[in-house]
Amino acid sequence: MVCFTILSSCNNYLDIIPDNIATLEYAFRDRVRAEHYLYTCYSYLPKFGSGYDPAFAADEIYSNPQRSGNFPNYGFNIMYNGNNVTDPILNYWDGGFGSTWLNGQSLWRGIRDCNIFLENIDLVRDLEDFDKIRWVAEVKFLKAYYHFYLLRLYGPIPIVRENMPISASPEEVMVYREPVDEVVNYIVELLDEATPDLPLFIESEITEIGRITQAIALSVKAKVLVTAASPLFNGNPDYVTFKDNRGTQLFNQTYDESKWEKARDACKVAIDACHEAGMELYKLNNPSLAISDSTKQVLQVSQIITDKWNDETIWGWAGTYQPGPSSGVGRNSRFMEQYTVAPLSGDHRPFLGAGTWAATLKMVELFYSNNGVPIEEDPAYDYSSRYDVTTVPEEDKYYMQPNYSTAKLHLNREARFYGSLAVDGGWWFGLGRFDDEAQWPIQSRSGQISGRQGIERFNPTAIYIKKFHNYQSVYSQTTYIDKQWNFPIFRLADLYLLYAEALNETLAAPNEEVHRYIDLVRDRAGLKSVAESWSQHSIYPQKYLSKDGMRDIIHRERSIELAFEGQRFYDVRRWKEAVQSFGQPMRGWNSVGEQPEEFYQPTVLKSAPYNPRDVFWPIKQSDISVNANLLQNPGW
Repeated sequence: MVCFTILSSCNNYLDIIPDNIATLEYAFRDRVRAEHYLYTCYSYLPKFGSGYDPAFAADEIYSNPQRSGNFPNYGFNIMYNGNNVTDPILNYWDGGFGSTWLNGQSLWRGIRDCNIFLENIDLVRDLEDFDKIRWVAEVKFLKAYYHFYLLRLYGPIPIVRENMPISASPEEVMVYREPVDEVVNYIVELLDEATPDLPLFIESEITEIGRITQAIALSVKAKVLVTAASPLFNGNPDYVTFKDNRGTQLFNQTYDESKWEKARDACKVAIDACHEAGMELYKLNNPSLAISDSTKQVLQVSQIITDKWNDETIWGWAGTYQPGPSSGVGRNSRFMEQYTVAPLSGDHRPFLGAGTWAATLKMVELFYSNNGVPIEEDPAYDYSSRYDVTTVPEEDKYYMQPNYSTAKLHLNREARFYGSLAVDGGWWFGLGRFDDEAQWPIQSRSGQISGRQGIERFNPTAIYIKKFHNYQSVYSQTTYIDKQWNFPIFRLADLYLLYAEALNETLAAPNEEVHRYIDLVRDRAGLKSVAESWSQHSIYPQKYLSKDGMRDIIHRERSIELAFEGQRFYDVRRWKEAVQSFGQPMRGWNSVGEQPEEFYQPTVLKSAPYNPRDVFWPIKQSDISVNANLLQNPGW
């Protein structure tokens, strides 16, 4: 925390002034110390895939409010109770996380440290030019990414091109938020400067995995431009009155199709770079597994993110964090597994989180039928009776337990449904069981082994998230041994779908190129092409032929393929669908029901208080009080 003595305040609302010049000179005395400062710049990367990730303030996951354990629930708390201006939850502006500080992780402080690095790296005497050029490029990328992260959370933000001197006047410190288009242009400018000096891919994976590459920089640029072209930021009349005391309009009011053209081109350049770097869609490759093709397909889509640093990963986060005051520092993937895994035997329950992070019923209904179209569009799917109880037929034995009473909703679904979710009557592959004829049975009704057995450790929706589990993790009588994995910040399927989306928006009607990049993702999931699936199995057989219809298909495909990976939160907001989608009640099955007819009752767990003001994070009120030029977001 930096004290702004010139303002008679100790508020770090925008941390852009160096606080110790002597220390800085020492930090760049030699290569070793300078490299430490490089890693300091990296250290501000948000805690992706954890309770400190704003992306979990969406409608995919419901966390048991009676039992969070040591794994924090900040994102979920926003969905439950909304945010506030006094002490904002997940306050990446100041570094506060709702009455909790996480290493002072203000992204403005991260930007300040990036600027310090760029301003002082020439002082290092024993640094080879090759390393200096690469390090500068990495830090420019990080500086751009931190601006982008803040832009997505807060909307228009100040641009910090360089740090202010310690002698800066109060007037100079009182910076303004800049228009969205200017912020985007600056981010892209930094990324363009950084990209040529980055390696295409990491050669020394043991020592450098996770560091920035050309593939990462180009992919992030693509996402920046897709975000800028999307309805939230491209001609949004909702913010027509959002002007600062200079009269500056912070949101452009005229839709510009050329932004989609720039996004399209950037996506294709990024795809080509990823291919050149050897990246491809993940395919399960373990010849030792003697399993059916059906089980292999389900396992393949369930392991996309948990097969560590696989060929689909463009950028991943394998960091550690401090989950609670008494639990010590731990791997993020371990906590995610423990707090989402289903109790599968009596030995599990004492040390696992018993699925206190649970999938919502909305996500159960989102996945396609086995014909590759939405269940509400498939005439062969008994949609109106989807909550009725039925018996699992023998031919579904690799997906569900034969002769088990379950909801019709759970039958005749695509492989990603069974790979991402563990529903009552389903199977759990792994955790020591690698025979698809003898998988762990999921039985989630009250009193059953995976069901509610108390008032704390239970799955509140009775729907488990399978996607966060590597099948090679194991357990003993007292110990859970996880197979460590990295949380995906960006993967190739995400980029393919961004390209399809951007390309579709530039055309009067979708062409074969749009279809191709969606179909690549669908084929990996075991589905037929968009054209075949919709023309043969949808009540809207012409839907895929129109721009609007294809837009809807792409949106649904992204929400399915990237489910639970923190992408839906940003997608739904940039599509301007957040108020409608996130404002719907959070639902699950009736976890206290013992009999199927009692259990399979859609139950409202929480009415989400989502309003238009919640689209953008509030800036802490004390920051607004310190800086009269800093405009608060609408509604706060």
